[in-house]
Amino acid sequence: MTEFPPKSVPSLTEQLRSVGYLADRGLATSVFLAATLGRPLLLEGEVGVGKTELAKTLAALYGRQLIRLQCYEGIDAGQALYEWDYARQMLKVRALHDSHLADDGSIDFLYSDEFLVERPLLKAIRSGAGCVLLIDEIDRADDEFEAFLLELLSDFQVTVPERGTISATSMPLVILTSNRTRELHDALKRRCLYHWIGFPAPEREVEIVTVRIPEVRQAMAARVVDAVNRLRDMDLAKPPGVAETLDWVSSLEAIGADTLDQQNAADTLGAVVKDRDDLELVARSLGRVVGDA
Repeated sequence: MTEFPPKSVPSLTEQLRSVGYLADRGLATSVFLAATLGRPLLLEGEVGVGKTELAKTLAALYGRQLIRLQCYEGIDAGQALYEWDYARQMLKVRALHDSHLADDGSIDFLYSDEFLVERPLLKAIRSGAGCVLLIDEIDRADDEFEAFLLELLSDFQVTVPERGTISATSMPLVILTSNRTRELHDALKRRCLYHWIGFPAPEREVEIVTVRIPEVRQAMAARVVDAVNRLRDMDLAKPPGVAETLDWVSSLEAIGADTLDQQNAADTLGAVVKDRDDLELVARSLGRVVGDA
């Protein structure tokens, strides 16, 4: 298990690379500061550029449990924190004799850990430094949940009415991600360190491909990356991210392609283009995409 917090930005960069994640100096510095200062790190950027993957990598690198809260429209505090297993509580009540129900201890038992269903945020509070908390796609949640989350990140404690206040004894490493489907409030941004992850430079993306898929030839990786960058220059509804680049390379390797040409590009286009209108647009320009025209 790797020592935490990391000693320096260069050592963290090498640690991440050793488990297959290539971080530039800016991103590595942001992670280093989050780990050293105990601050949440908010990552914004295009879809598929490695925001979620970074949290997974940090959990693996430091031997911590990854606790993921996937945000969505309508999520509330109860769904993110905890709930009581009412069905089991009712079964327990029915099993107790009336005289037992009169005993205060029996009632308290109904609100013990046996019946408490932990959701990601409460689990992270209890796990503390034993976890990496990933709050994924916070921009999909509404303003009320964002305000609740701001309060929780400030104190890292929660009050359960039947149990009292539960506080973290140590701080987890917290990563928040956003695809900027809406603007986050300044109060949340001020609570966090911030880093924007954009599409990598072509040479950097080739390096990422060869590190993540060691069996691919350099020439194939470079040709696919060139094609992906041409796709990003097109007016697509969903431009491909690095994740799609890796999927495309893996798909071409799976079908035994020696190079990227119009035929095998057409055969594997669904690995990199994930929208029907985009597929039609790209299919009409495959020669230009793969560099044959």
